[in-house]
Amino acid sequence: MRSREIVVFLGPSLDRASAEMVLRADYRPPAARGDLLRAAEEGARIVGLIDGVFFQESAVAHKEVLRALEMGVAVVGASSMGALRAAELASFGMEGVGEIFRLYRDGVLISDDEVALIFDPISFAPLSEPLVNVRENVRAARERGSIDAVSAEKILAAASSLYFPKRSYDQIISAADLDGGNREGFLRFLRDERRDLKREDALRALERIKEMAERSC
Repeated sequence: MRSREIVVFLGPSLDRASAEMVLRADYRPPAARGDLLRAAEEGARIVGLIDGVFFQESAVAHKEVLRALEMGVAVVGASSMGALRAAELASFGMEGVGEIFRLYRDGVLISDDEVALIFDPISFAPLSEPLVNVRENVRAARERGSIDAVSAEKILAAASSLYFPKRSYDQIISAADLDGGNREGFLRFLRDERRDLKREDALRALERIKEMAERSC
């Protein structure tokens, strides 16, 4: 399959250079309403929906995903907007990949706010932290004994109370009012073992698309 027949909408979940090391494709900015169907009409055979706009612009519509599927286009979703739409449209043939997709599909996560962040409009570098990543890092830090149960609850409560553009670990830790030991423990965990679920799922999605493209050759 030619690389231009694979369109991937990618933004803050994964940097372009890392993506291109996994998959040759036509990489486009986070999708807005109409972009996915346009890619299908232009001849895409596989569309990877990873990042998409919402809140500030109209998001990718369910109908355009369904129309692309009707046209025989394989649509794979993960990480952010892609995980949301894949969880909603899995029964219609959209394929979801990764942990965030699974959490939405199983009803563990229900709000768009979990994957929301702000990003640099030129580089697409994330400028805030998605709540889904905070949850995972709090869970892992608690599991490793870096923080206690009370502090874990404080961190999650603080992160949830902040509007998504203001969610950074500095702001969250400040708002959580942790004692010295738990504050140092969480900071040490973030420095040494911090996870980025959106990035991990984006890489999984690209690997899956690569596999699909190779099978179709």
